[in-house]
Amino acid sequence: MNQLISEIESTILYKEELNNLKSQYTFMTNYFIVPGLGGSGPEHWQTYFEQTGDNFQRIIQNDWDTPDIHEWVATIDAAISGYDPETVVLVGHSLGCPTIAQWASIFGKKIKGALLVAPPDIDAFQEKLNVKLFNRLPVDKINFPTIVVASTNDHWSGIQMAQFYALNWGSKFINIGEAGHINDVSGYGKWEDGLKLLRLLG
Repeated sequence: MNQLISEIESTILYKEELNNLKSQYTFMTNYFIVPGLGGSGPEHWQTYFEQTGDNFQRIIQNDWDTPDIHEWVATIDAAISGYDPETVVLVGHSLGCPTIAQWASIFGKKIKGALLVAPPDIDAFQEKLNVKLFNRLPVDKINFPTIVVASTNDHWSGIQMAQFYALNWGSKFINIGEAGHINDVSGYGKWEDGLKLLRLLG
């Protein structure tokens, strides 16, 4: 009898541990890095973020230097398709931000959230590069929580444009002052404050 009780208790404990593990994996946040033009190099904060945990991964585009936004959007959707949307957080920088906004508008999936850092002025961006990336500005309201982080001296966008995006996307807006394009060139490699902002989304 004692042996039977012991076996039953062991089975119950095993099931409890298994359920706890399932719960942890079910609700673990999966972070997807979405770089902009040229990708993000080894000293970039996005690369640092990617190296901080096994639940971080980079979305790889076929061509970082000649972006096809339709393709980039499709790649985002394909990358997260095997995950519970409620566990997904996208981490965009520069051109990655409006690409995420475009993806949200087209697919309408409700994910856990997105951190959108240094979104560029699309019109100025397209003019500088002499390319047409978007048929119209991706400014539809995003149906999941987002945080826009911007700088007052970003050469790719004025602070007013970043505020415009945040207002239209329904994002929390954070101005971190003079931080350039918030990349490795402007000193944002091991960006610990950025990780703290990311954790606000889950």
